[in-house]
Amino acid sequence: MMAYGGQSGRTVVIGGGLAGLMAAGCLAKAGESVVLLERSDTLGGRGMSVRKGGALFNLGGHAFYKGGAFDRVLTGLNVKVTGAAPPANRVQLMWGGRLVGLPKLLASGSCLTIQGKASLAGLLFKIGRPSSMPDSRMTLREYAERMTGDPSVRHILYALLRTASYTLDPDHQLAQPVVRTLLRSFKEGLLYVDGGWQQIVDQLASAAVQSGADLRTGQRIAEVVRGAGGEMVTGVRLQDGSILEADRVIMTVSPSECVRLVPDAEQTALRRWKEEARSSAVASLDLCLRKLPVPGRPFVLGIDQPLFFSNHSASARLSDDGSVVVHVTKYHGTEPSDPKADERLLENMMDLAQPGWRKELIARQFLPRITVVHDYMHTRRSQRNVGPHVPEVEGLSVAGDWASHDDELLADAAAESAIRAADAIIASRQAAGRLQAIG
Repeated sequence: MMAYGGQSGRTVVIGGGLAGLMAAGCLAKAGESVVLLERSDTLGGRGMSVRKGGALFNLGGHAFYKGGAFDRVLTGLNVKVTGAAPPANRVQLMWGGRLVGLPKLLASGSCLTIQGKASLAGLLFKIGRPSSMPDSRMTLREYAERMTGDPSVRHILYALLRTASYTLDPDHQLAQPVVRTLLRSFKEGLLYVDGGWQQIVDQLASAAVQSGADLRTGQRIAEVVRGAGGEMVTGVRLQDGSILEADRVIMTVSPSECVRLVPDAEQTALRRWKEEARSSAVASLDLCLRKLPVPGRPFVLGIDQPLFFSNHSASARLSDDGSVVVHVTKYHGTEPSDPKADERLLENMMDLAQPGWRKELIARQFLPRITVVHDYMHTRRSQRNVGPHVPEVEGLSVAGDWASHDDELLADAAAESAIRAADAIIASRQAAGRLQAIG
């Protein structure tokens, strides 16, 4: 069996998605020796973009929330994000199989009763007030029922909350992280990103390499190697039997993949994190059109169905020839899904939002079930915070959108967890250096 490297003071990052790239970049910037191993031939994970018909498709609709941890980490790594906010003043709602504009929602004869309109006005007034914030253990359903007694208005609130979190699980998802993300999007804004999220991935990879990180794709990992009775990591074994020696490993893959990679993981916190994880997923119909049949309708929010239509080209440059990229999303709940039925449902929403779209079609991408996050804050977590350390194995850490603390959500959770894992390694090296100097 061949071992290569043999270097003490090396960190291996497993996974080349957003969390892995951020962790590797931050470690390398701090002068650490770091090697990132990605199983596929491309970096980015769910953050990558693909080119079809001359346009760039993200893997489903992606929004960049300004002012959060992800924004701060990218700024620290000199990653520039360009784009623009969606035109929220032209939002329309899909309710009862028809489209309703916001002005009509408050007008006479709308789907809201007089009492409902008063309840909606009250909800909008108090939603951001400190006295109305949910406590740390309140679910989305408990929060919505506390905020309004009108079922129709709760539908509107639920639609806003699932759009902010890309998750449909009101009975278990904790409300506090979602509400704070929604309020931040109102205050700081959000962007659809020029060139797709691949632009972010490419800049993160470039920043890591420029700082000295070694990024390797096509690396299939057999296991994390544990020495000294299993109490510490000593490296990573690849499928070809070679070993990359390291005294620190950050795993940025899913909870189930972490358990697979670590020998005797069932005896560690990894087992609990895997068993308690509740992933969220969406179905996405991504389309490239020559033009929009109804150009003044860039944004449709489903109220009584968990659906969402957005024209990302209204805010971001996603093609070279002026073609339009739109996304239609269904938020999956906890029930099994039917891909064919979901595709028809998304096409039907397109028929309502953009009648005649098929005549303008250049390319399409249907993703029947793509993971949004591998876990989020919910009532079945026995501990609110996951990671970064695996307490039973010295030198082993986790990061990713599922390794969240407190109010972290989506890419912000990936960023915060990556920083936690990287900072802990940097601090431990510095402490060891001080002890060595004293000795």
